[in-house]
Amino acid sequence: MTSSIYDFKMNSIDGDLIDFSRYKGKTLMIVNVASKCGFTKQYADLEKLHEQFGDKVTILGFPANNFGSQEPGSNAEIASFCQKNFGVKFQMFEKISVKGDDQSALYAWLKEKTGHEPTWNFCKYLVKPDGTVKFYESKVNPLDKEIINEIN
Repeated sequence: MTSSIYDFKMNSIDGDLIDFSRYKGKTLMIVNVASKCGFTKQYADLEKLHEQFGDKVTILGFPANNFGSQEPGSNAEIASFCQKNFGVKFQMFEKISVKGDDQSALYAWLKEKTGHEPTWNFCKYLVKPDGTVKFYESKVNPLDKEIINEIN
């Protein structure tokens, strides 16, 4: 099992390998996202969080098709959807599985750290530089006071 979030290397939505060591010392918000979900409008709030607090938190979006087949598109289709509809500038990654037999190693690590795996799209994990990880359900908005207080 990977000991630190900074040990992971994953492909961006454009296919570039991203070494998480580049995020050392930063607070990360890791979100499993989907284009055809009731929570999809949270992309706008994630982007707002990125714009307003980007110096304090780095948002990492992971498209996943685990819930209700709500992310059926290819990486290119997902990237286009996010840009066109929400102007997403935060880091997006290639589509992965966030639960089940094919769960990505990153989400297995997050589950081990928090005791929670995503229950639906747009679950959030806030990973602090000291290694603490907090889990937030889909219904908790990215701009919720509890999250903003954790970031500040």
